[in-house]
Amino acid sequence: MTDTAVDRSPAATTDPLLAVEDLHVSFQRGNTAVQAVAGISFTMQQGETLGLVGESGCGKTTTGRAIVQVERATSGRIRFGDTELTALNRGGLRTLRTQVQMIFQDPISSLNPRRRITDVVAEPLTIWKIGTKEERRQTANAMLDQVGIDPVVNGSRRPREFSGGQCQRISIARALMLKPKLLVCDEIVSALDVSVQAQILNLLEDLKQEYNLTILFIAHDLAVVKNVSDRVAVMYLGKLCEIAPADLLYEAPAHHYTAALLASAVEPDPEAERTTVALSGEPPSPINPPSGCRFRTRCPRAEARCADEVPEMRAIAPGHQVACHFPIGS
Repeated sequence: MTDTAVDRSPAATTDPLLAVEDLHVSFQRGNTAVQAVAGISFTMQQGETLGLVGESGCGKTTTGRAIVQVERATSGRIRFGDTELTALNRGGLRTLRTQVQMIFQDPISSLNPRRRITDVVAEPLTIWKIGTKEERRQTANAMLDQVGIDPVVNGSRRPREFSGGQCQRISIARALMLKPKLLVCDEIVSALDVSVQAQILNLLEDLKQEYNLTILFIAHDLAVVKNVSDRVAVMYLGKLCEIAPADLLYEAPAHHYTAALLASAVEPDPEAERTTVALSGEPPSPINPPSGCRFRTRCPRAEARCADEVPEMRAIAPGHQVACHFPIGS
């Protein structure tokens, strides 16, 4: 993967493939509700890759799990095409998941350790009774070959016999068997070394072009997100801070939290000039978040208004939205 700026954005359409509106997801902890996601909204066009970034515990994984309905939303709407996902019953969700698939962070634990790899990849076709047993096997072998796993040599092996990178390839193959429209990738390269990360990301980009995939790419590695995403959304403590085209967000962040994230990224060039953004204090608890702007307790620009008034997402440039009373450069 390179840092060359490429405009990968799909042409905007009037009807997005995915529309998330005022999504809330809370978990009960005794008598207290933990707000994992607290009212976020965004859309995704067909063929787009949206990167979702933020520090651990910000709610990005819960957002992805809510979209595929692994976690049910406390309130809000999630619309996939013409279908309202939050209103679906069990049968409706089962049908939906042929079009919306998720690749999980730990590839090894997401694969059945007792099944052979060909059977693991063919399982979606088996569940939906698509084709004969031999046709399913051939389709699974073709998909394994496409993701770089030799089905002749490896098809009869089990997950424990593969490396993490190989298991991630197998997970991608399984997710694509029913030709979904939307793929939610949750930290799929975070546990892999750098060389394997590049292989998986290049594979994902090739498959995106071939299958016209729309991808929600959840990660904490800012360099990875920039290289694979058309747009990037930044989360902090359950809220969206900023959404912008990838190159614009990295070149001119408007939210102080985004600037701090970018400044904390590791720069491989020891001669490169570094920008330091100092944040005070620890991240607040989602059990009792701060009033107003949730980032105000750590923000170097915070004023009294930030404690009294919740900042709303607003456009500051074409395609660039920020939730801040005093954005950078204002």
